[in-house]
Amino acid sequence: MSISRAAAIRHGVRLELATVAWMSVEAVVAVVAGVAARSLLLTAFGIDSVVELLSGVLLYRRLLAESSPSQAGDLDRLERQTVSISAVLLVALCAYVVLSSIAGLALRVIPEGSVLGVAVSVAALVAMPLLAGAKRRVNEVVQSPSLRADIAETVSCAYLAAVTLAGLLASMWLGWWWAQYVAALALLVWLVPEAREALEEWRHNWANQRGQG
Repeated sequence: MSISRAAAIRHGVRLELATVAWMSVEAVVAVVAGVAARSLLLTAFGIDSVVELLSGVLLYRRLLAESSPSQAGDLDRLERQTVSISAVLLVALCAYVVLSSIAGLALRVIPEGSVLGVAVSVAALVAMPLLAGAKRRVNEVVQSPSLRADIAETVSCAYLAAVTLAGLLASMWLGWWWAQYVAALALLVWLVPEAREALEEWRHNWANQRGQG
């Protein structure tokens, strides 16, 4: 049964609120657990959740702006700020993963196991595909490029959770301490394209600002 665009927008707003709430918890839990266990893999997963959180906030504001055109100016400013912050975080995260993985492997810094890390990874692996499916149904009505990109990020979060879980379990159950570093490097398959896209968007926004100045 099809729904109206207004109903789809309202549902989309609720989904983005759920995304923001989930990513806030996921980021804090993963980073705290990662630092406690000296786990580069978990910490990187948590930092990427911060980027996903920023995306959720931006899209939440975008969906609200459709019913409040007066917010358009604030939305443009928020989008520029979000893109800039995301680009910096993602580039720094890629560098952090590469340098820390090399150092950890070379110096044999053995991370500890983290039951909390396993729990948050499993939860994300279950929740993110369900959330992406709900957003996809909303976008069948809204047809928003921004929401489409947000859906892709939600799906990516599920893949990152799967890689994180695999690295943690290999380390904890099989004693392969180096597996966490290998899994962290595997995260770059998703992180590098995200960083490149954010940098390109930042350069585009910067060029537009200069052209308008």
